This record gives sequence, C-alpha cells and structure tokens, in this order.
Amino acid sequence: MATKTKQNEAALEPAKTTFTEDDKLVLVSEFGKTTVSDDVVAKIAGLAVREVPGVHALVPFGASQTLSSITEQLGVSQRKDMGVRVEVGQVEAAVDMRIITEYGAAIPAIADAIRENVGKRIYSMTGLRVKEVNIEILDLFFEEREPPAPEHAMTRVR
Repeated sequence: MATKTKQNEAALEPAKTTFTEDDKLVLVSEFGKTTVSDDVVAKIAGLAVREVPGVHALVPFGASQTLSSITEQLGVSQRKDMGVRVEVGQVEAAVDMRIITEYGAAIPAIADAIRENVGKRIYSMTGLRVKEVNIEILDLFFEEREPPAPEHAMTRVR
C-alpha cells in the first residue's frame, strides 16, 4: 500500500526530464515516458479560449483548417484546435490564435482572460509554461435582435 501511495504522489509531481521529438512533448520520470502531441496542446488551448466570456468563435488558420471547419459545421467532425497554432519546446509553449469577440465586450479584458486561462490550463495539464499567447481579433459578433413590434399597426385610412 505504501508503494502505491508513493507512485500516486510521484504522479502528481512534474516529470523529471522533458524533451521534444517528432512534434511531441516527452515527459520522462522514474515510472516511464509520456508523450504529448502538439495537437493535444493546441486542443487544450482551443478549449481554454472557449471558456472565456466574450469569445464568440475561433477562426481557422489556412486552407486545411478552413476545410476542417466546413466539415465540422456539417457535423462530420469536431476539431477543438481550430484557430489555434502552438509551438512546443522542452519546457515552454507559444500559442497563436485567431478569434471573433462579441460586440460590446472589452477586448483588452478578453485578451488578458484568454492569456491567463490558456496558460493555466496548458501548465496544469502538461507542465509546460506558456511563454506567449498571441491573439488576432478578426471580427465582432453582433447578436441578432428582432426589431420591436409596433404597439398598434398604423394605417393610412380609417
């Protein structure tokens, strides 16, 4: 029982050695090797940005992400890394993203909240420190509101 407890405690500690190979973060401890794909880090960032109030949507990078976005809208697939690119090093990550914010929301506050949440999520899930989060605001979302109905119809004649 004591051995199992020690393993559980060790599992909560950061890995002893980290390095990258073939677009994967590799975490090595005395209990084995764990690899984390760059795509996983991008998905963590994509989900973290969606948690921030005022973010309406992520905007795809390039043709391949745009095509994937279309298939997602058709219900064929669901990619959580759409609109996010990451560069992963041995102990740090850099994140680039493209978003649409909701009209009326404070863009600097949204950007700060995104940077904080993305950094916190990536660090807690992978142990990587997020060196930078670059955010490109591409558009504003305006909520559709129906015009108010007239109280009574105006007629030209009585």
